[in-house]
Amino acid sequence: LIELVSLAIMKKPRTAVRSRPRKQASRQEGREKCVLSSSQVKPPTPNACAGTMPEFPGAPAGLARWQEEVVVQASVSPYHLFRGTAEVRAFRENLLRWYDREKRDLPWRRRAEGEVDLDRRAYAVWVSEVMLQQTQVATVIDYYTRWMQKWPTLQDLASASLEGVNQLWAGLGYYSRGRRLHEGARKVVEELGGHVPRTAETLQQLLPGVGRYTAGAIASIAFGQATGVVDGNVVRVLCRVRAIGADSSSALVSQHLWSLAQQLVDPARPGDLNQAAMELGATVCTPQHPRCSQCPVRSLCRAHQRVSHLGKGQAGVLEGDPCPPSSGQCRLCAPPSEPWDPTLGVTNFPRKASRRPPREECSATCVLEQPRAVGGPRILLVQRPNSGLLAGLWEFPSVTTEPSGQRQRQALLQELQRWAGPLPATRLRHLGQVVHTFSHIKLTYEVYSLALEGETPVTTTPPGARWLTREEFHTAAVSTAMKKVFRVYEGRRPGACKGSKRSPVSTPSSRKKPSPGQQLLDSFFRPHIPSDAPSLNSTAQ
Repeated sequence: LIELVSLAIMKKPRTAVRSRPRKQASRQEGREKCVLSSSQVKPPTPNACAGTMPEFPGAPAGLARWQEEVVVQASVSPYHLFRGTAEVRAFRENLLRWYDREKRDLPWRRRAEGEVDLDRRAYAVWVSEVMLQQTQVATVIDYYTRWMQKWPTLQDLASASLEGVNQLWAGLGYYSRGRRLHEGARKVVEELGGHVPRTAETLQQLLPGVGRYTAGAIASIAFGQATGVVDGNVVRVLCRVRAIGADSSSALVSQHLWSLAQQLVDPARPGDLNQAAMELGATVCTPQHPRCSQCPVRSLCRAHQRVSHLGKGQAGVLEGDPCPPSSGQCRLCAPPSEPWDPTLGVTNFPRKASRRPPREECSATCVLEQPRAVGGPRILLVQRPNSGLLAGLWEFPSVTTEPSGQRQRQALLQELQRWAGPLPATRLRHLGQVVHTFSHIKLTYEVYSLALEGETPVTTTPPGARWLTREEFHTAAVSTAMKKVFRVYEGRRPGACKGSKRSPVSTPSSRKKPSPGQQLLDSFFRPHIPSDAPSLNSTAQ
């Protein structure tokens, strides 16, 4: 009876889910799940059939996702569902009322709300959503403001150079985001008549770098499409509200969360509802220290109910709990090997799979300087390839090499000579190390310097190389890692303050530590992590 009730209430709008006799339904559901799991997602267990459903050629993406949701919902305990329209309505109303009162005043919200032109509104949302991937809101505000001042329309961005885009993006991390945004703007202007696609499905289909989350955010906020979104904040909110303890990155849990988000989205205010759910996760339902007393949906939160009934320092399960976490039967509950931890309270949810440590690599890099160059001292930068890590950015000449030894120096000298011709090898000095972690690589830079003191100044360079002044370096499209390397070099220059590891030149990365008040403000602006972000690893870029 519970299965039939859950099937009846969990239906796609305007589409009825037909009920069948229980045994027949169970057999048919098993066949459907096995057929629909012929995807690239590996089943969690040998006997499981759930997975990501392939979208068959010619079949609308929306239909494929609806079929996928039906299969997932049919095998889920009602404990992890919203049990009817009254509960869904209460969630929407409470959340939107709170959002209207508490939402942060952010530049992209002001711009979108005040823009009547749909394409300009979509562009404003698009830029913000891409920048907010894996990046703190407090950091994005300045970048977004400068971006929109420089390129206020899609046409302005489409006519910009990739070099200019990389230069403004420098320091924001995940540099492929800026490149894809530039590519998308050019496609809209050159191939789509200057009009942004109006639905989540066409946005994802036609625009480079736009995944399911970003497409849903643009469609709901800019165009009012009733489509749900799931980012890292929404994952946390929904996993707690419905007590989902299984690995939140698994295919089964991901499908279920998207299904819940679609059910909850308000047809009258889809963009506001989606932003409210993300705002709740960013400011109240936070990862480590949630403020449950200020949560507008705590009365509907299964995690909060569990803490309230059991007490934070007690163990056990709720009396009459239809899906006890220790049963081992439910694939949305935490496995028996990871029982409820009473000391964690609601932060038992969500559970994430253990992260694979980043692979370690070593690179030798050299700051090659002409102290007596015409117009003042200059340093050599070379451009990285147009694909791969830090594509298209500028860096000091570098080589991937062994951690130490004479071969490292030889390989680096060969690389330097490739760009600048014969060099005095005896002047190559080792200055120290810089360790920088990307999303999947822990890279140790062995930092060297070499000064061309008595040589004739180099006036010509091969393609892909530039001699820049120190001031030009700080505004160039260089990565944060290269700025760290330069600080090591500056700290070892004659006349630098002894014991100081920071550059005497004032740069954004060398400013003093924020005050306690600023740190508190920064902690309020939690990162915004969409499900289609490059990676869920929150590491330096």
